[in-house]
Amino acid sequence: MFVFEYDPVLYSRILTGLTLAVHTIFSTLGVGVPLLIALAEWIGIKRNDEHYHLLARRWARGYIITVAVGVVTGTAIALQLSLLWPNFMQVAGQTISFPLFLETFAFFFEAIFLGIYLYTWDRFKNKMYHLLLLIPAALGATASGFFITTVNSFMNAPLGFTYENGVLSNINPIAAMLNPATPTKVSHVLSSAYLTSAFVLAAIAAFAILRGRDHVYHKKALHLSMVVAFVFAIVTALVGDLSGKYLANYQPEKLAAAEWHFETMEEASLILGGILTEDNEVKYALEIPYALSILAHGTPGAEVIGLEEYPKEDWPPLVVHYMFDLMVAIGMGLAFISFIYIVMKKKKSWNPLNKPLLNLIVAGGPLAMLAIEAGWFFTEEGRQPWIIRGVMRTAEGATTSQHVDIMLYLFAALYVILIVSAVTVLIRTFRANPVEKELKKRGIE
Repeated sequence: MFVFEYDPVLYSRILTGLTLAVHTIFSTLGVGVPLLIALAEWIGIKRNDEHYHLLARRWARGYIITVAVGVVTGTAIALQLSLLWPNFMQVAGQTISFPLFLETFAFFFEAIFLGIYLYTWDRFKNKMYHLLLLIPAALGATASGFFITTVNSFMNAPLGFTYENGVLSNINPIAAMLNPATPTKVSHVLSSAYLTSAFVLAAIAAFAILRGRDHVYHKKALHLSMVVAFVFAIVTALVGDLSGKYLANYQPEKLAAAEWHFETMEEASLILGGILTEDNEVKYALEIPYALSILAHGTPGAEVIGLEEYPKEDWPPLVVHYMFDLMVAIGMGLAFISFIYIVMKKKKSWNPLNKPLLNLIVAGGPLAMLAIEAGWFFTEEGRQPWIIRGVMRTAEGATTSQHVDIMLYLFAALYVILIVSAVTVLIRTFRANPVEKELKKRGIE
């Protein structure tokens, strides 16, 4: 008979990971969708095209529902940081309280202008005035993503304080926020949010076309989304390359774990897939010669630090290799799909609305979100065993409460209710008022 030993650290990690996984879905859309709405409305104004106006209006309806759920999950994260990670918050609360405050301010800024924007549809003779109300909301969403990401950056590259014998001194919140991880991490989070949001909206349009709803509205929605997706697929790939170079310089053990790179060597190969034996031997993997050296330092002969340079108790979980591979593979796939669409759209003799490509676009929506989740799990697991790298271990930052398991079950039930409710409301909202019906009501062909 197995006896399960209660571990508050494990339960705290599971609950926090679950909350972040759910929140990531809605926060990603919360950052990325406003840009798509703004582009749709701007194109509608410039071209005097009612299809794009309606596109912006309908996307905004769905967006407000995701924002509402994101507020709940974001509040849950704030609550759990205080309850589950009290020792971490003792350090982080004094060093990164500034970006946490600014993130809250940015959200309120977004919410205020978003409310005004939604209320003032068709209330301005000059439609550009209405679009101008969305710009602060979009900027607030982006700023919110920026500030909260700097907090995570701090956990990976802590700066701006001195911590000795449990005592904090020489606190500099600006230095803590603008740490070495901030540029690449913020850029990667924002670009991938725009990419994912574009693919989610493109998947919805492609699905409608596959079901025989071939109105030009859906085609315009698909085209706008795929163009944005292609642009940010390229941006995300470039930022990903810079992120690899950041890891090589500041968190080499994380890069080494991601690539199962155990020995420090020059001309290091990049490992894709494979199976790791108990003796840390890699089998059945695809190796790309020199690629890891190029990713880490930009030259094929560069030396890449291996895990052998670190005590084994400081190694990140080696399972992060699969998360890293999944994130990169999906990212490359999304870039390929959007590129194929752009090429086929340019060639008048080719049909970009062919069934195989539309099916790939539909699959790209959930795959893009899966890549976001894999990326965040790689970020968080790859930092282990540290909650603040080099300063505080995860076990040291966690609560010792004996009731975290009950919290886990309650929050898991809450998230199920939230997700089911959000999906139900979204489906019923748009089924009750389909595009064709709304176009007819507005006298739009």
